[in-house]
Amino acid sequence: MQTFSLFKQPRALTRRKWITSALALASAPTVSLAAGVSALDDTGARIVLTAPAQRIISLAPHATELLFAVGAGDRVIAATDYSDYPAAAAKLPRVGGYHALDLERIVALKPDLVVGWASGNPAAQLDRLKRLGVPVFLSEPRRFDTIASDMERIGVLTGNETQAQTAARNFRDGIDALRQRYAARQPVRVFYQVWSDPLQTLNGKHLVSDVLTLCGGRNVFAELDPIAPTVTREAVLKAAPEAILTGREPATDKGSLDGWRAWKTLPAVAQGNLFYVDGDHLNRAGPRILAGAQEVCAVLDQARGRLAAKR
Repeated sequence: MQTFSLFKQPRALTRRKWITSALALASAPTVSLAAGVSALDDTGARIVLTAPAQRIISLAPHATELLFAVGAGDRVIAATDYSDYPAAAAKLPRVGGYHALDLERIVALKPDLVVGWASGNPAAQLDRLKRLGVPVFLSEPRRFDTIASDMERIGVLTGNETQAQTAARNFRDGIDALRQRYAARQPVRVFYQVWSDPLQTLNGKHLVSDVLTLCGGRNVFAELDPIAPTVTREAVLKAAPEAILTGREPATDKGSLDGWRAWKTLPAVAQGNLFYVDGDHLNRAGPRILAGAQEVCAVLDQARGRLAAKR
């Protein structure tokens, strides 16, 4: 679906007038200082609704998964590209993608709650929605507990507190079980490859690095900036990771780790520790990252076993 920015089109003024008029036609304001339900989002902003949300739009795949996890999926009326889990989410109308949101369509759908992605959606467009009076809950999970907390707070805003609390508790229990199981395991030095050209990784502030730590892995580039730094092949060789992981895209990955096989003295290659894990589980900051963590823990245990055999 084609999307566009209201600020870059020749008819931007006309479209802004249309959006303002469309919002004015709504039967009642969506934000009220007079009670209903409220929650803080991940930026610290308080979202106040007159009643639990009934018409919800998700602006990120992980946000879609959070909404379905708390039992509010039947009230999600639209989502952005790649919101394909669970199956019902794949059938939702689209309102844009990573690079641009279709603001006209979002406003025309008259949502009483939008769940956005603080660092993943265009900031100017998120601000525009807020200025138009659309309640926007911004999700930005950087730690496991924030995922659980997001479910609890979205549960409040959607009137699904009980189911949200259960989902959050189950998620925390699953993470705690992995932490207890792997806390005392022999550390494994890990290079996590996001992209092969240019060569990109994630630093210690990213949730994926927390997954590695949970499983007894040590991110060899944890101290770099920014959160998704580009690195050189030489830097990887110097770091000498004992395992290399990447989040695969099952339909498109064509062996993105194969290039490392030429470096036979690299510990990860010498021990056969090149691993593909499910990118949808690991790279989306939603409840399925627990499944991603379980997979990472399993492959790092394989790596640990091979390293121990060599010693």
